[in-house]
Amino acid sequence: MSLTVDYYFAPVSPWTYLGHRRFGEIVAAAGAKVRVLPVDLGGKVFPVSGGLPLSKRAPQRQAYRLVELKRFSDFLGQAINLQPRYFPINGDDAAQLIIAVDMHDGTDAAMAITGAILRAVWVEDRNIADANDLAALLAACGLPARRLDDAHSQAVHERYEADTQQAIETGVFGAPSYVIDGEIFWGQDRLDFVARRLARG
Repeated sequence: MSLTVDYYFAPVSPWTYLGHRRFGEIVAAAGAKVRVLPVDLGGKVFPVSGGLPLSKRAPQRQAYRLVELKRFSDFLGQAINLQPRYFPINGDDAAQLIIAVDMHDGTDAAMAITGAILRAVWVEDRNIADANDLAALLAACGLPARRLDDAHSQAVHERYEADTQQAIETGVFGAPSYVIDGEIFWGQDRLDFVARRLARG
């Protein structure tokens, strides 16, 4: 029986961007299933888990974050803009768009639009809080423009709230987090452990 990975993330997370492609390759190779779960990290998870928005972190931590992002970008061979034009930014609309795509078009489409949104922030300097940019990303992924309207439905809003609450109850405190049978793997630098866990079955 194939395992399922609960994939918790925020669509503005650079670490989620750096891990997204590799995560997709790992679960595909393992024949695992994915539950795509964007959550309200800064607004609801951080306040109960002790996390701080970037602007409120100590200067040393902010400086080291940039060092690590560059280090992993070079190691993984993935371009990244360390000072993107549209960051920090509210990711709620993007998160709800991902949920709408997941609900109507399935997991593969949700993974694709997630990757496009992450790249939009961290490589392409696009504004993922702008409906026009989100529409362009949908089109690039071959997805219907009406998903923008679907993203504002009550059903999507309720799932966003429920998934965020589920993340809190599970013990998730940062992004990305990969949860397999209740075991949390926090951070794209833990993907080797995710691969080993999936290999065990």
